[in-house]
Amino acid sequence: MKKNFLYRTIDLYYDGFRHMTLGKTLWAVIIIKLIIIFAILKIFFFPNYINEHSESGYESDFVATELIDRASSP
Repeated sequence: MKKNFLYRTIDLYYDGFRHMTLGKTLWAVIIIKLIIIFAILKIFFFPNYINEHSESGYESDFVATELIDRASSP
C-alpha cells in the first residue's frame, strides 16, 4: 500500500527524533534560548510604549501622529 507524502514526511521526522541522542540535548538548548529571547528579554527590554503613551482606543491615532511628527522633524 502506497502511503501519502504527508504521512511519510511525518514518519521520517518522528523516526529521526526518536533515534536522536545528542540532537535531543541540542534541541533542548535551542528551545531554552528561544524562551529566554522571546519571553524574558521582551518583558524587561521592550516595554509596550504605545500602551503607556496613548489613550485606550486611540492607539492608531497616536501612531499616526508620531509617524507624521517624526517624518517632518529633521
